[in-house]
Amino acid sequence: MRKGNIGVTTENIFPIIKKFLYSDHEIFLREIVSNAVDASQKLKTLATAGEYADDVSNIKVTVSVDSKKKTITVSDNGIGMTPEEVDQYINQIAFSSANDFLEKYKTNANAIIGHFGLGFYSAFMVSEKVELVTKSYKEGSNAVKWVCDGSPEYKISDVKKDSIGTDVILYLDEESKDFAEESKVKELLTKYCKFLPVEIAFGKKKEWKDDKYVDTDVDDIINDPKPAWTKKPADLKDEDYKAFYKQLYPASYDDPLFNIHLNVDYPFNLTGILYFPKIRNNFEVQKNKIQLYCRQVFVTDSVEGIVPDFLTLLHGVLDSPDIPLNVSRSFLQSDQNVKKISSHITKKVADRLHDIFKSNREDFEKKWDDLKLFIVYGMITDEKFYERAKDFYLFKNADGKYFTMEEYENLIKENQKDKHNTIIYLYATNRDEQYTFIEGAKNKGYDVLMMDGHLDMHFINNIEPKIKDSRFTRVDADVIDKLIHKDDKKESALSEDQQNELRPVFRGVLPEKAYFSVVFEGLDADEPPVIITQSEYMRRMKDMSKMGGGQMGFYGDLPDNLNLVVNTNHNLILDIIEQTQSAVGIKATEVQKELEPVETELNNLKEANSKKKPEEIPQDVKDRQEELEKKQRELSDRKEGIFQDYGKENKLVKQVIDLALLANGMLKGEELTKFVKRSIELIGK
Repeated sequence: MRKGNIGVTTENIFPIIKKFLYSDHEIFLREIVSNAVDASQKLKTLATAGEYADDVSNIKVTVSVDSKKKTITVSDNGIGMTPEEVDQYINQIAFSSANDFLEKYKTNANAIIGHFGLGFYSAFMVSEKVELVTKSYKEGSNAVKWVCDGSPEYKISDVKKDSIGTDVILYLDEESKDFAEESKVKELLTKYCKFLPVEIAFGKKKEWKDDKYVDTDVDDIINDPKPAWTKKPADLKDEDYKAFYKQLYPASYDDPLFNIHLNVDYPFNLTGILYFPKIRNNFEVQKNKIQLYCRQVFVTDSVEGIVPDFLTLLHGVLDSPDIPLNVSRSFLQSDQNVKKISSHITKKVADRLHDIFKSNREDFEKKWDDLKLFIVYGMITDEKFYERAKDFYLFKNADGKYFTMEEYENLIKENQKDKHNTIIYLYATNRDEQYTFIEGAKNKGYDVLMMDGHLDMHFINNIEPKIKDSRFTRVDADVIDKLIHKDDKKESALSEDQQNELRPVFRGVLPEKAYFSVVFEGLDADEPPVIITQSEYMRRMKDMSKMGGGQMGFYGDLPDNLNLVVNTNHNLILDIIEQTQSAVGIKATEVQKELEPVETELNNLKEANSKKKPEEIPQDVKDRQEELEKKQRELSDRKEGIFQDYGKENKLVKQVIDLALLANGMLKGEELTKFVKRSIELIGK
């Protein structure tokens, strides 16, 4: 036996490892097993090259746990090490400066492991002592045992070992004793090692015997050494891709929509399979479902920076030796290789979707409603993806038909142009709530899009400036004749004075929860008597604020601003004005007679002093003007109150307003019950 000190420039290497790797201490098993796999693959390579003659068909890595002794053993039958190689690879760890080391890597566990090749020494994150027993494949080599207790001092001695390969025995410290449980070790092996390229045995397969599970003589191989992404796409069928998806996500009930097999060897190496998952609702969208591997070793499922943000919604696997193990967000953002990989993945996904669209449009359309969320997110957030995706993005109209952006523009560009030559894209966000407006537009010969997706409001705002001479307008943003404003304008059957009389009649019975502007439009006589619309701009801003629209958040606090559009050519409205004038016309006229001389004197007074500066107007004149203005307000309020009070008692007024509220899904609870009761009364007359 001989003793020595590990070749480091500082004696505090092990405290550093324990302290700064502790948050990621579970990666120790990944590193130890990966080393064993590397040793196994090297022996296979030597055999292929004719430099090793013995059989390598039974190459595997074995992991075992002894809960009583609190040990984990990782064994391989790979190339092993000579005593000289142990000294070279295990005993010599050179750092230029402990201070530089601490400063540079104190917050990044993976950086220490990946950058300095410290895989073996990660064992000391969880161990109070580590033993290594190894025998080289080289003829005549002696087996050696290396022991270290976490200090720079080690012991090395000759030992008897019949087979080649290496055993690493970890004696777990008190803080890490949980790793001595089989369930925990299997969890780590499944997480980090389930696709390593050499078989990994952990215990024995079990069978049900005598009312209990018992071990068999067959090794339990916990990994798949040849996962689907390592194979050529030509060698895989659709069912193979689906089976691999179930292997990755055993809890998933649905098959994926599509898969994209990546297989790149220039200008970087990248393999993998990405899946578009089927999403049942918008709340199921999850990131961190793509697993990143480096030569089949699991690294992370946080792939931001490697994969464009919108593609982090996908599921699957990426594997690249060109992505270093020291994966961290800040590092990746400054790595040119990673940026190239990210750009290539974007292009590959877009090209694949375009190919699917062109080769089987019917199937693409069937899956569009599930696929749309991914594509829209990409078009909103990635300009290069937008340029590629605009050729296969599909508009869906209210009849369930699909159109590319170009096809849809050709469909509507003649009939849906307004007087300013702007193409109006009409859309609805809820088929049931906006059904009346959709049907009204279709009866006019217009087409209506369904834009009811989670991101569609963002999408509309994004594409509207990109489509020349166009505008998107929700189908309930105005009456049908003004949605696409043509030159022709219908005459109104009501005079301006009659409209002014009706305005307070309707305002008197409007709901108080929203602010309504009462406006009058000369529409077709067969259009509804009253229509409720909302400004496209205000509604869009409020919708965006609900979805987290940043600076637009204050719009969400504003009350709904709606228009109550009264059809002045409808028979019911003509009946209402006739009833109003009959019931309160005389009373209102009496107030108007009092109001007219006040308004006349006030107007004359303002006209006489219109060219004077305030200080040139005598005080008694100012006082008289103030007195007249007050009198005018009182009389105007009294006149308006007459009409409002009448409106509150007029069942027909309340009925036509409730019909409009009902058509917009705004009549609920007690008011809906009253409406039903009133309808029965009116029908019975």
